[in-house]
Amino acid sequence: MTWTRLRELVETPLSGLTQPTRSDWIFALRTVSAGLIALLAAYALKLDHPQWAMMTVFIVAQPVAGMVLAKGFYRLIGTLAGGLAAVGITSLFGTNPWLLVTILALWIGVCTLVSSLLRNPEAYGAALAGYTAMIIALPAFGQPHAVVDLAVARCAEIVIGIVCAGVTSRLILPKLAADAIISRLKRSIIDLAEYAGGAFADGDPASLATLQRKLITDAQTLAEMRTYARLEAPSLATRAHPVRRTIGQLLWALSAARALHSHRRPKNAALIPMRSELKAFVGELAATPGALDDTGPWVARLDAIAGKAKEMPSLPDDEDKLGTITRLTIAGDFAEALKQVMRGLEALRSPVSARSRERGQPALVVHRDHRAAWRNAIRAALATLLVAIFWLTTKWSEAAGTVILVSVVSSLFASRPDPVQSAWGFFTGTLIALPFAFLVGQVALPALHGFGWFMLFVVPIMVPAALGMANPRYVGVATAFAINFLAFLSPHQQMTYDPGPFFAGSASILVGILIAIGVFIVVLPANPWVTVAGG
Repeated sequence: MTWTRLRELVETPLSGLTQPTRSDWIFALRTVSAGLIALLAAYALKLDHPQWAMMTVFIVAQPVAGMVLAKGFYRLIGTLAGGLAAVGITSLFGTNPWLLVTILALWIGVCTLVSSLLRNPEAYGAALAGYTAMIIALPAFGQPHAVVDLAVARCAEIVIGIVCAGVTSRLILPKLAADAIISRLKRSIIDLAEYAGGAFADGDPASLATLQRKLITDAQTLAEMRTYARLEAPSLATRAHPVRRTIGQLLWALSAARALHSHRRPKNAALIPMRSELKAFVGELAATPGALDDTGPWVARLDAIAGKAKEMPSLPDDEDKLGTITRLTIAGDFAEALKQVMRGLEALRSPVSARSRERGQPALVVHRDHRAAWRNAIRAALATLLVAIFWLTTKWSEAAGTVILVSVVSSLFASRPDPVQSAWGFFTGTLIALPFAFLVGQVALPALHGFGWFMLFVVPIMVPAALGMANPRYVGVATAFAINFLAFLSPHQQMTYDPGPFFAGSASILVGILIAIGVFIVVLPANPWVTVAGG
């Protein structure tokens, strides 16, 4: 391997971190600032676990303001539901530890089932309701009278973090979902043009499959952003209908391009000119800088292509007339769908009034995999119960943290396409955070007291972590690092050197994540190779 190739292998994965954009810096500095404000507020209110306020900021932090509001709202709902469940379950069954952990495990399973049938951010709120009950109920083990105070304190810490994250994301150089929708849709149109160009030219199957998955993921993200835009401002509700219609047309165009790719072998004379014209069109669209600044000329050309596809040419007697009509119809469908996507882009740039908007396009149907949901629920409940039984049997106090982490990971990552990979990324970020938290929390801050010293040591660590959170490639590991760095650090106004509990608590967290990964592999494993691209 040459030195140049080795340098490329090292530099390419790190380019997103070493060359952050302006918006990445804004997001990182805004998030860290909000976290510090939340921590100060928790200090001022003398809350028992102020780190949860700062952790919440990093948990709900998103580049788009509406995404922060949505995740924060459902985090609040999930926390309240989990707190009420913890109070109810502990009050009824707190005197019987075996029954208590059994009911909590069943609650985890129910919430995981509901979460698996929902979409983000609602799914996040449902999963949170499950493991929040565990986080509140286990510390109250043996003293059920304290569960109400624990629930109130937990909710207060979460509310502080949500408010700080939401206010700063909306007021400090906000990136709005309305703008993000337009930007992502423009990028999706170009990606669709690249996919179609490869499909019409017999392109590389692996590249086409990657582009197809990306387009489907982007369509899902656009659907989620409709909710975010409405949370940012009620006046943006009119964008929801153009987005819904445009997503449908985008997927229709993708399906038509894929169908034309599968029909590429027959070389009948009627289809060759149409295929060549479409290939030239999408190639020009993908290669023209700023092509979508003015969609008028593109729409006119697509309209003409769609019209030509409807004209049935004269065919020799031995030609497959039915096959020709079918392929020309698919080509016309592609041109028509892409035209409607571009019109949808214009509608988003100038949203119509609520009175005049069209309602002809049906809502997108959300597929709910009930079998997978039940599998996720059984796995999460069983894993939580088995580890809880180990905890009660051994009476190892630190194993309570392991029980909590197993419930968190087995429910939160259950619906991911590849839960093992997602959970492993979470473990990686957590493991990397451990030495940083030890040096800051057990070495530096016990000797140097005060919030100024805290900022001096913590900010240089949290800003790069937040930059990683802004990069889609590193978001999982970076988020796990940021959250668990604060969990390990456990910032308080008076930091003390106490490595024994530090390492015991850290070990319980890491072991809990590893057990959850093992559960994903062994207990009713999901098949990450079953994708929408199949067939």
